[in-house]
Amino acid sequence: MAFVIKDTCISCGACMDICPVQAISEGETQYVIDENACIGCGACQGACPVGAPEEE
Repeated sequence: MAFVIKDTCISCGACMDICPVQAISEGETQYVIDENACIGCGACQGACPVGAPEEE
């Protein structure tokens, strides 16, 4: 199951740096996850200081 990033994202980049498949990129207002590239590993969720990534 893919992850999405909620509006609580503080744009710190921790999730992007840890993603093993580079599915996360900087969006206009916050980071975003490419659903097609996400493998559902949850690494982003563990790295986020505010818990913004969640399973879709």
